[in-house]
Amino acid sequence: MAMSYAFSGRLAKRLRRKGGSGTHERRRDTGVLTADMKRVVEEQRLGFVATVCPDGTPNLSPKGTTAVWDDDHLVFANIRSPGTLANLRQNANVEVNVVDPFLRKGYRFKGVASVLESGALYDKAIAFYKERGSRVSAIREVVMVRVQRAHPIDSPAYDLGLTEDEVRDRWERHFQSLRAGRTTSSAGK
Repeated sequence: MAMSYAFSGRLAKRLRRKGGSGTHERRRDTGVLTADMKRVVEEQRLGFVATVCPDGTPNLSPKGTTAVWDDDHLVFANIRSPGTLANLRQNANVEVNVVDPFLRKGYRFKGVASVLESGALYDKAIAFYKERGSRVSAIREVVMVRVQRAHPIDSPAYDLGLTEDEVRDRWERHFQSLRAGRTTSSAGK
């Protein structure tokens, strides 16, 4: 079944020309996370978390436990990322990117992280992960990200006029060839 995203490269360009940013920011009556953002995060579950090291260099770490907590928060579990946690304890600013690898569309979420190590909210998060089928004995801490801004991201292929079906077909062929032990150069065109 084809999934359609709430934005496209062309739409984002029109929004910028008209003065809109395509950015979602917190409003009083609703959360930052739209239904489509939540859908993408829940479908993909893999978020790439960017933090800043003490020397100012970037740190990027994939998190297979990325999930929607509520209308304003994403969450991920720390299983084996001492660098990410050390960075967040020094500088709580974080960006999480979640992208569909076949459609090449997704979102970037900018916000502030809180590291949960114990307490009622930590216990609630552990129960959340247990319900999702995670092996909670491997979880050391849980990171709660208060999303302040969210931006759509997509492939430049959409600017060239490709449809979601065309982009998906290219990447499905690419991944099929990888599984078959071949590489293709056409997927990235």
